[in-house]
Amino acid sequence: MRNTGERLRQERMRLDMSQEAFGAAGGVKKVAQSNYETGKRYPDSQYLERISSLGVDIQYVISGIRSDNSSSPIFSGSEGSPDHHGIPMYDIEAAAGAGRSLDQEPIEGIFYFPTDQLNDQGLVPDKVVGIKVRGDSMESTLSDGDWVLVDRSSTDPRHEGVFLLLVSGERRIKRVQRLAGGALYLISDNDHYQPEMIRPEQMREVEILGRCEVRIGKIF
Repeated sequence: MRNTGERLRQERMRLDMSQEAFGAAGGVKKVAQSNYETGKRYPDSQYLERISSLGVDIQYVISGIRSDNSSSPIFSGSEGSPDHHGIPMYDIEAAAGAGRSLDQEPIEGIFYFPTDQLNDQGLVPDKVVGIKVRGDSMESTLSDGDWVLVDRSSTDPRHEGVFLLLVSGERRIKRVQRLAGGALYLISDNDHYQPEMIRPEQMREVEILGRCEVRIGKIF
């Protein structure tokens, strides 16, 4: 992350902008901008999208490889680099085709993550997808607009956690608990939403697509 932060600082200096002004363009305060540049925090996709409009070379910031166009798309990255892995990113609201796997859905973009960072999180890169969170039902764990990395190899509800599910053709992110008798309890971390019981006879309407492992969100 430190190298990413240094390249981000270089791009800010190239554009002759202060940390405060550059951070404001990305939707964050000066302290967050400083944390990005020193490697204490990693910028999220919304921030990268915003600063790309300044002419920041996002590919260079992420991978260290200069692009042909300094205003390259947000999710272009170190394609072909052996130490990065491309994660397909989906919008959970757009990717809602009933009965279809994520692999059949349109990809919003590809985000290249350092392979060693994925491995450090215990993730198998080929089994990971990125999902854009919609709505506030998982506040304060996940906010609307956050990205979350989902491990598609982890679908066992006995390992309680937050999962991406397909429920009656609708993709949802919920905290899942398995109850005695095989029922599932779907919990929204926002207490304004009531928990939902999925009874054993309703399980044919539910598919667990993967476990949510890593949040990429805005620092407030």
